[in-house]
Amino acid sequence: MPHDHHHGHGHHHVDPAAGDARVAMAVGVNLALTVAQVIGGIFSGSLALIADALHNLSDAMALVIAFAARKIARRPADEAMTFGYARAEVVAALINYTTLIVLGLFLVYEAVMRFFAPEPVAGWTVVIVAGIALAIDLATAALTYSMSKDSVNIRAAFVHNVADAAGSVAVIVAGSLVILFDWWIVDPLVTLGIAGYMLWMSFAEIGGVIRILMLGAPPQMDASQVLATVRATEGVAGVHHAHLWLMDEKGASLDMHVVVQEGAWERADSIKLDLRQRLKDAHGIGHGMIELESAGHACRGARLWGH
Repeated sequence: MPHDHHHGHGHHHVDPAAGDARVAMAVGVNLALTVAQVIGGIFSGSLALIADALHNLSDAMALVIAFAARKIARRPADEAMTFGYARAEVVAALINYTTLIVLGLFLVYEAVMRFFAPEPVAGWTVVIVAGIALAIDLATAALTYSMSKDSVNIRAAFVHNVADAAGSVAVIVAGSLVILFDWWIVDPLVTLGIAGYMLWMSFAEIGGVIRILMLGAPPQMDASQVLATVRATEGVAGVHHAHLWLMDEKGASLDMHVVVQEGAWERADSIKLDLRQRLKDAHGIGHGMIELESAGHACRGARLWGH
């Protein structure tokens, strides 16, 4: 993901309850807006307005999912979910982007159909409804902005809102062109623009989300460098069966078998402590299991990564 993740200073921006209240408010506003836009779109015959409404609906859904996921993610680990619930936010982001892709494809289809069978559009209705939408989108974006720095999932919601604001501006332009010049063709063109943006955004972000769910190594971390740090630690003869993955956006974990050099076994505990410290300092890795093996009893022919 191209975002700059700020590590270390997690959730001190907004306390959880205040954050939840904001999200709940944003959801209510977005749902009301969606209904208004769909009605406006049907009465004015504007597909662009309906596209903007669907985008808004996906926003409201995004926020609802984000909201639920935030609540779930704060639960402590238990015997059913021994890793804790932090990944709920990542799952939520996946659902969100997938929904956006489906909606985007649907709108592209509808807009293309419109080119072959254009329909009249009532410009004033479009401009007024889209104007209200723009004001609300900007307000929602302001509500979610400060929280978007900490969470992949609130960021998805924030990105939607900014896109919505841009969509509303485009719809206002389209409506104005209909009023001024009777250019009905602008309506499906704007719809294509909104749909294209939804698709482009979703495809750009979904890769990083899938990577986390696939237990991929952190993209900004060089896995071979991490093992180089391990090998360079005093008393370490080798490393194998390594797993490096992201639990959620922030915490990288490393599990591995480390072979202790001949004759260094009585220092095994201090070697392990040293390893943990070095991994934390050099790569910010604070979690994971280190299994120590004596040189005489190490796994033979073991794979470097995985089992």
